[in-house]
Amino acid sequence: MNTVNKLLKALNETITLEPDSWTISHQTVSGMRKWVSNIVPAELLMRSVKDSVNSLMTLNQDGNFYVKFPDEILSPDYGDNWGVTANYIEINNRAIAEMEGNLCRKGIMSSIKLLPAIPPSAKSWANCIILSQIFPNIYGDGYNKPAEEENSIYGIKLNAGFSQNIIDNDIAEQISPLEQFKAFNDLAKFHGIKTGFRTVISADQIKVVQKDGSDITFDWNNEEHFLLFLNSHIELINAGFEAIFIDSAKHIGGYDMENYTGVGALPSYEQMQYIIHEIRSRSGKTHLSFVGEKSTGDYARYENLGLSTGTGFIDPDDFNTVKSKAIDHKYSKNYAPGVEVSNDNDTGGRSYEQRLHRIHNSIFAYEYPSDKLASFMQMEDLFPLRYDTNTHHLMMSNPSYSTDGTPLSHWINLFAHQDGREYNRKVGELFKHTLNL
Repeated sequence: MNTVNKLLKALNETITLEPDSWTISHQTVSGMRKWVSNIVPAELLMRSVKDSVNSLMTLNQDGNFYVKFPDEILSPDYGDNWGVTANYIEINNRAIAEMEGNLCRKGIMSSIKLLPAIPPSAKSWANCIILSQIFPNIYGDGYNKPAEEENSIYGIKLNAGFSQNIIDNDIAEQISPLEQFKAFNDLAKFHGIKTGFRTVISADQIKVVQKDGSDITFDWNNEEHFLLFLNSHIELINAGFEAIFIDSAKHIGGYDMENYTGVGALPSYEQMQYIIHEIRSRSGKTHLSFVGEKSTGDYARYENLGLSTGTGFIDPDDFNTVKSKAIDHKYSKNYAPGVEVSNDNDTGGRSYEQRLHRIHNSIFAYEYPSDKLASFMQMEDLFPLRYDTNTHHLMMSNPSYSTDGTPLSHWINLFAHQDGREYNRKVGELFKHTLNL
């Protein structure tokens, strides 16, 4: 049984699918590509996982409606170097998890529910979701905290399974956490989207959980720790993820350390080169995309490391600057820098108009579609957050905005309301004009 049907059964749902009228009334259409827009996230997050699967089937690009989810799902195929031109959209799956009382859980289910609102890939390039959290965070995993209390997503535990914020423990005996991730990945691929996850490499931001002792700090020179890091990432790639966003990648091997803001030692250049090579080799997947934070400037250094692209120091507000850089790299098919609409350190304050302008530049500034640079967006660039929070705050803390202790109240209050809906409609219009390029 495929993992999507296994998930539905674990949720006490039937595996027979039906057309979804809500989806039809909210869909945006660009050729054969369809998704829902002019929405606020709570409208999707309050629905069931079964509703979401029905929705994705209703949006199916080949025009067929399958009454049962197919057993074989292929990822959108853009060749081995798809990562050089992709649009990466980071979804903070912890922030959209179910906040019930002081508990935080089932972020992967919320991510599935949000999939119908992510534009599918274009003819010439892929759209790729990056999930912010996979591994447990060091402090307070599985719980929300007051808005002013730090609960950073940048500090992780290895050898402790996956985050309690993300997996659905209620059904873990029927469908394992890895199978839950695979179900998410298969549904994303069916919708025409690639997927990946964020990882950290700063040693003091990683704890290794010991079965019979206290947690210890990760050490890149400890062979057991090194292999634990490598194998943990291969395991996730084998569950269907196709991209890894590497935090602090610019500084691998001690490069430009005067601007390093992470905590602890980083892998050597040769260690990271080996990790990237071995993940590709041992998984048997030559098409994986490895994305580096701020890995720009010395392009040969990052290409030889094995990266596909990285967040670049390119002015996203200037169309001609982006276009010029795209032309400069039109023949760089192994590695090229990308354009940031916003990043995980975004502290808010940017107007809707500026965000829309940056998205416009990142997906239209090139001579030919095949020349496009990669782009990097955050959840907030598609679904605006409430006025008093921002992307970085939600990476550093894990507040519930529920006024009555229920998940629905949190989802409603996490995001902007009617102005957020209108903004989402405008984002949909921008993507609508790119998907057949």
